[in-house]
Amino acid sequence: FLKLTTVFLTNPCKAIPLDFVFVIDSSRSIRSNDYEKVKTFIINLLQFLDIGHDATRVGLLQYGSVVQPEFSLNTYGSRAEVEQAVKNMEHLATGTMTGLAIQYTMETAFTEDHGARPLNMHIPRIAMIVTDGRPQDTVKEVAAEARKAGIQIFAIGVGRVDMKILKTIGSEPHSEHVHLVANFSQIESLISVFQSKLCEDTCAEVDHGCEHICANLPDGHECRCRPGYELTVDGKTCNKCHDGVMDLVFVIDGSKSLGPANFELVKQFVNSIVDSLDISRTGTHVGLIQYSTKVRTEFTLGQYVTGDSIKQAVGRMQYMGRGSRTGSALRHMFESSFSSREGGRPNPQQVTIVFTDGRSQDDVSEWASKAKSSGITIYALGIGKAIEQELREIASEPNEMYLYYAESFEKMGEITQKLKSRMCKGERRHLGEVKSLLQCMHVNTFFAKCQFIVWLSTAKI
Repeated sequence: FLKLTTVFLTNPCKAIPLDFVFVIDSSRSIRSNDYEKVKTFIINLLQFLDIGHDATRVGLLQYGSVVQPEFSLNTYGSRAEVEQAVKNMEHLATGTMTGLAIQYTMETAFTEDHGARPLNMHIPRIAMIVTDGRPQDTVKEVAAEARKAGIQIFAIGVGRVDMKILKTIGSEPHSEHVHLVANFSQIESLISVFQSKLCEDTCAEVDHGCEHICANLPDGHECRCRPGYELTVDGKTCNKCHDGVMDLVFVIDGSKSLGPANFELVKQFVNSIVDSLDISRTGTHVGLIQYSTKVRTEFTLGQYVTGDSIKQAVGRMQYMGRGSRTGSALRHMFESSFSSREGGRPNPQQVTIVFTDGRSQDDVSEWASKAKSSGITIYALGIGKAIEQELREIASEPNEMYLYYAESFEKMGEITQKLKSRMCKGERRHLGEVKSLLQCMHVNTFFAKCQFIVWLSTAKI
């Protein structure tokens, strides 16, 4: 908490004036210590808002079986007053009438009588809803009505919240307005996300020398590159990736051990990789299968030809949440995913990224070996309780180039960056030599052995 507060006080952003209402779930399912974490989250979020009657106005209501307004948009004129009011909040510990709370927000909290400024002033109206459970009333119609009335809704779910319900509540695009975290300890990880969304664009104020894209961060900025390019060591300029043209298939673990919140992080990971690729009709194509007890093709290589359409399809994926049969997924990938009927092409390099967070319930070695022997390059990404031996059996050789592991989902960003950098450097030379060897083995076994020795001595690995 102290570290976060220090960052915001020493690196405040220039905040946009808002009418901002917190809508806080105060149901009995939330434990008292978790309720305190929600209050800390709100206080931390306030640190970079310029609160005042002529700046950002803040209101807050909590709800259980009934709606309890804590303070209105025109109640307090300083951050200190709002913080103290948040600290004084008491847990209701009753039901979960989320629809009723949204209705109150729309019909009362954002009225001029309660401090909302007139619509013709064009002050953004923001509602941030935090919930940990399933509503006991309907939310779809009233949330749609609130959004239509000009209220921008951020929906934050904690724990076992149904992602479908959160998307019913939150504004579009859902990737920016709907967030799910595994527990209340992780809710603070959203602070930096909301800071970048609610603050003015510091990149627009200062020329940081970024060749392609300047992105705001909580403590400054970073330069990023357009799809198909890699950021150079100077941190500003971009080089075109040498990934050539790929047929890339993601094989994504959707087993129950992930949980819905971490599954959303995996979807973000996929989209991050997609952003780094040059996707087009004649360029790289992407397909994706999700596996649990069964294997499901989410979309094929031939289905989408733009990065945006792929990311939208990833966003629509529904979490399977059952067992973990990685071997079956590898078999499906090998036998079907690169086939012509699913959009596979004869010439591009074939690449698979396998993501898993635990032990497979079936054997992975047979189908991984067959896939690699056919010329498919496999990257194996493991998180948490993933088994090292299984990852080694899945990944292409050498493992140092194709095996990535992180202890937790919080550290997944590190391996994402390493993988993006590795893929950007390209595989064409390596794959071409492997395929030549495979073809040679059918012609002359002795010559293949000699060729293999020469290749090992010259390959840059």
